[in-house]
Amino acid sequence: MDALHQPARRPRGRPPVRTDDETRGLIAEAARRAFMTNGFAGTSMDDVAQAAGVSKKTLYRLVPNKGDLFQSSVTDRIARFMLAIDPVALGALPVATALGRIMEEYGLLTLSPETVAIQKLVIAESDRFPALAESFFQEAITATQQALTAYLNQQCERGKLQLADPGLAAGMLRGMMTMEPQRAAMMGQRPLPNVSEIAERARCCVQVFLFGATAQIRPGDVQVAEGS
Repeated sequence: MDALHQPARRPRGRPPVRTDDETRGLIAEAARRAFMTNGFAGTSMDDVAQAAGVSKKTLYRLVPNKGDLFQSSVTDRIARFMLAIDPVALGALPVATALGRIMEEYGLLTLSPETVAIQKLVIAESDRFPALAESFFQEAITATQQALTAYLNQQCERGKLQLADPGLAAGMLRGMMTMEPQRAAMMGQRPLPNVSEIAERARCCVQVFLFGATAQIRPGDVQVAEGS
């Protein structure tokens, strides 16, 4: 038999073993799909183990209960967002460029069908499972707020920005980026924006945030009426 017609040889040895971190990622993805499809109450640990392709023993070793399973499904996605806005890489960029990148990644995170579905789940089931809302608020909302606040603080310390309250500014910028399109989508009034629309919205939000909409405006020119 010539070499072209010889049967392929199987590689020797055991197949490579996944690390615990890789397995957690598979579990988090399977859990996210299950929660989106079946809700929190309708999702079982056994179903997630089967969907992730892991044994129940492995699942319970890495994620002891369903509350932790939901938390891991959120933190896994937030971790990818944090990697995308690495502060070392962003620190070398002009402020407008770095903020644009942060806002675009934030938009891709919060305006994704996955995130909207999870938010709907949290809102719908928070009365029966209040820990869901607390977990989502801490692991998603607070975490992204802190990341943006840290960047704005850093730029203030470098003299690139002048903000009386970077935390307040971070919350305003996040709301400007996602609140209106996310609410419209959650209420079924408009589809979620696509990738190019998110990029354009990020650019516009940063432009308004950094440069405003009125020529040569000064901070002292903005007055708030008493009692408003």
